[in-house]
Amino acid sequence: MTGELPVLRGEGLTKTYGSAANEVHALTDVSVELHAGELVILRGPSGSGKTTLLNIIGGLDVPTSGRVWLRDVELTATRESDLVELRRRELGFVFQSFALLPMLTAAENVEIPLRLVGTPVAERTSRVQELLESVGLSKHAAQRPDELSGGQRQRVGIARALANRPAVLIADEPTGQLDSRTAATMMDLIASLVHEHSVAAIVTTHDPRLLGRADRLLEIADGRLAGAALTSRKLLRARANRDVSSRA
Repeated sequence: MTGELPVLRGEGLTKTYGSAANEVHALTDVSVELHAGELVILRGPSGSGKTTLLNIIGGLDVPTSGRVWLRDVELTATRESDLVELRRRELGFVFQSFALLPMLTAAENVEIPLRLVGTPVAERTSRVQELLESVGLSKHAAQRPDELSGGQRQRVGIARALANRPAVLIADEPTGQLDSRTAATMMDLIASLVHEHSVAAIVTTHDPRLLGRADRLLEIADGRLAGAALTSRKLLRARANRDVSSRA
């Protein structure tokens, strides 16, 4: 990218299932880096290894071989009790299924991560209001998930994922249950929040119409990364700025 150290790094990640006689290779020697303020889109067909990769770099699963670092902490060498705390404080997850608690309001769902880390009440209240405002749902704070549209529920999920100001945002097909127009709006929102808050983000999607939102695009097939398919927009902007400066 631009020379800065990655926020999250996976190296030589391999994941196999089954016995030696009938092994399934979900991932094979995958290496990936995520940088602050960068939206990486990971695309590939169903069964290509996208979700497996996200689960491993998010500390939800362990690789058969390979290592993952969050800054200078090796997640793959961290005991589960410490991993739980790291996930709560440093990683935000957005799910295709929204994964909201139906008996709680939008505000209460967003508040869950803050409660889990013991954030004081006044700070929780302020942070929840700020987050709901940032995703355009300040007027829907008291509504429960069944009173919200699919797009609104996913906005609540995004706000919840950002509640503890995570270093990394991991989103697995976050627009999979949304119509194309709402999906585009949702990806614009994610991109805006990632750049505004300097979050390192990786998002999987099947929808080719959403690829233009990426700072970098990765392709995966049969458990192997095909490499960076697109140059980072940041580099393109930097090159454009240098060209303008050189002509001045």
